[in-house]
Amino acid sequence: MNRTASRHLQPFAGQDIRTLIEAQASVRGDHPYLVWRPFNGPRQVWTYAQFAERIARFAAGLHARGVKAGDRVLVHLDNCPEAVFSWFGCAWLGAVAVTTNARSTAQELNYFADHAQVVAGITQPRFAELVSASCPGLRWLAVTQTDNGDDAGSSRPSAIDSFDAIDADPSQLPGRASDPLAPFSIQYTSGTTSRPKGVLWTHANALWGARINAIHEGLMPQDVHLVTLPLFHTNAQAYSMLAALWAGATAVVQPRFSASRFWPVSIEEGCTWTSMVPFHARALIDREVPRHTYRLWGSAVCSPPYDKTFGIKTLGWWGMTETITQGIVGNPQLPNEPMSCGLPAPEYEIRIEVDGREAEPGETGELKIRGIRGLSLFAEYLNNPQATADSFDENGWFITGDRVRLGETGWLFFADRSKDMLKVGGENVAASEIESIVMQVPGVIEVAVVGKKHAMLDEVPVAFVRCAVIDPEARQALIAAIDQQCTAALADFKRPQEIRVVDELPRSTLEKIAKNQLRELLERQVSQ
Repeated sequence: MNRTASRHLQPFAGQDIRTLIEAQASVRGDHPYLVWRPFNGPRQVWTYAQFAERIARFAAGLHARGVKAGDRVLVHLDNCPEAVFSWFGCAWLGAVAVTTNARSTAQELNYFADHAQVVAGITQPRFAELVSASCPGLRWLAVTQTDNGDDAGSSRPSAIDSFDAIDADPSQLPGRASDPLAPFSIQYTSGTTSRPKGVLWTHANALWGARINAIHEGLMPQDVHLVTLPLFHTNAQAYSMLAALWAGATAVVQPRFSASRFWPVSIEEGCTWTSMVPFHARALIDREVPRHTYRLWGSAVCSPPYDKTFGIKTLGWWGMTETITQGIVGNPQLPNEPMSCGLPAPEYEIRIEVDGREAEPGETGELKIRGIRGLSLFAEYLNNPQATADSFDENGWFITGDRVRLGETGWLFFADRSKDMLKVGGENVAASEIESIVMQVPGVIEVAVVGKKHAMLDEVPVAFVRCAVIDPEARQALIAAIDQQCTAALADFKRPQEIRVVDELPRSTLEKIAKNQLRELLERQVSQ
């Protein structure tokens, strides 16, 4: 039976995101909350008091334009202050921000707008035409003056269409009770085999994410959290912006990750915390490491080898949009098991399941997590009760779709997504196992293994490899070396049937390799 949050008996009874912002404005009013560091244009700072005022005026501006509590507003922006104002400002009014991936296509935007029934939109100059054409049902579309700090030139909006025009006297806002279970925001998951699902968070979910992320990360008021990951995604929203808000810390936002700007901005702002992805570490590894003030980084694994290079401690974690925070996490104060995700977070129940039973140490199984809907787990998939019901098993465990190995001493190690398990002639093959073997070959930078349909074997492994060589002969030699390595280390049914050397691999959110695009490429080629 699924557990659902109570409106009254819960940690955030009578609260919402507005009450948290107001509380911090009253006790941390002069302390910087948001620092904007564009690649072009001036540095800007909003203290907690200034931020609260800006959000309240934005909410009043939405109300003046006819947006009501419960209405949904499309927010299609790359990182910029307006993305933060929009997300929090909608929630202040009681409206719901629908934050969409800035790389979304016209077809995807049309689906998001229609499915969420958005009433209005907020975007930036370089997306304005796309959003306008893709979302014809919008009552109005507001556009920022710049493209994340860059001059938009002739694409700048008129005064009436400008984001800055969403501004009014907060005293004109209608009264609204603080309801922790009221809808807060919606994010769409990346669809691979079906339409993307809209993950609905409540205000209690947002407050949970703020409080628990701050605890997991050991954030303190004096911390300065660098934010380079996309603000339409859970990591930047909850792990960074909400956590910093709860702790009374400072969030330094950049348009995106930049290897050349990372250290200068970090030093100038005195940054102590940031979320990293493997791409970031690879981009920084060959650069000189200055004396810095970082005490912790957050990433997918604890204590990776590059910690010694950067002179930092990396905190590993695992989480999803549906969990708001981390269900598995390392310890910021104590030593962690290198390359693990961490241990089960005390706020959740974790289960690793193998053939219906709990996994034994050393085994890899399906990861499930149990919490409270609308509080520690998302409220629902928007307008999709069947998908919501199907995502939980009969005992109320949320089925994550991830596979995790239980270490001998209880530490947990990410294995792969369930969809990254290949079925080769009746044998289960983990893409991650093949990838780990291919990565041992000198010259390989990245590899992604996906399944290709096969008439006899159901599917066979295909390896897409990004390498450091350009010369065709050298590439052929690399392919031969990979084949030799796989022959020596893998059973015959696990060996890649094709090895394709590519210049680039497709990317999804957080610079992850978009394996669904590789699968689609293979499917198109098979059907031709």
